[in-house]
Amino acid sequence: MTQRIAFQGELGAYSHEACRNARPDMEALPCRTFEDVITAVRRGEADQAMLPVENTTYGRVADIHRLLPESGLHIVDEAFVRVHINLLAVPGAKLSDVTEAHSHLVLLPQCAGFLREHSIQGRVSPDNARAARDVAEWADKSHAALASELAAEIYGLDVLARHVEDHDNNTTRFLIMSREPDLKRRGDHGMITSFVFRVRNIPAALYKAMGGFATNGVNMTKLESYMVDGSFSATQFYADIEGHPDDRNVQLALEELEYFTSQMSLLGVYPADPRRR
Repeated sequence: MTQRIAFQGELGAYSHEACRNARPDMEALPCRTFEDVITAVRRGEADQAMLPVENTTYGRVADIHRLLPESGLHIVDEAFVRVHINLLAVPGAKLSDVTEAHSHLVLLPQCAGFLREHSIQGRVSPDNARAARDVAEWADKSHAALASELAAEIYGLDVLARHVEDHDNNTTRFLIMSREPDLKRRGDHGMITSFVFRVRNIPAALYKAMGGFATNGVNMTKLESYMVDGSFSATQFYADIEGHPDDRNVQLALEELEYFTSQMSLLGVYPADPRRR
C-alpha cells in the first residue's frame, strides 16, 4: 500500500483540500488530468482517487461520468467540500495594493461583487492553486490569487480577505475510488449505490425501468444522461440511489431495471456523507 490518494490539479487545489479533509492520513498525489488520476490508482502509484463529480453552482464536472464506467475503479466513499474563495497575496501586501486577482475561469465570476467593490481586475489562470504559486513567484504586491487557504499555507501567502465568494452555498461533491470495492460497510447516515445503464430499444423503456424504484420505495437522488461515443442515438444513464444492493427493496428495483436495460454496471456502494443532508 502506498498510502497515497491521487487528485487532479496542483497542491493547494480544492481537490487537494478534499483529500486532506477526507483522508488526512494519506499523502496527496497531484496529477495533470483526471485520466492521470485514474491511471495512478490502476498502476498502484496511489491507493485511491479523489474525483469531483458535481458542483452546486456549475453542475456536473465535464468528462467524469464518461470516465467512471471505463476506469476499472470502484466508488468507496463520497466527500463534500464547501468552496471558500480567499484573496491571497505576498507577505506585506495590503488589500489596497492589489490591482489584479488571478484564478480559474469558473472561480472569477463567483467573486464578481468583491472584485468590483475593490476595483480589482480578474485574470484567468489555468488553476486556482497555480495562480497562488504564480503570485508567490512574482512577489508583486499588486497581484493576488483567488484560492483556498490551503494554497496560502503551501505557497507562503497572506490571506487578505476570506470567503469573498458572492454566494454562500458553493459546494463540490467528490467520489473516492479504489481498485477494490467495499460492499460490506454500512454507514451511520445510510448508503448510496451508484451505477450506469443503457435502456433497451423499446417504447417507454426508461419510464418502465424507473418504475421499479418508485414501486419499491427506493429514492433516486441522481439521474443523468450523456451520449456514448458521440452518438445522438446511444445514451447512457448515471444514477445514484439510496440504499444497499443487499436491501430487499433495492434488490427488487434493480431486478426490474435489469429487465429493461441492455447494459448495467455497478460503480460503487458506499456510506452517504452526512453533509449531503
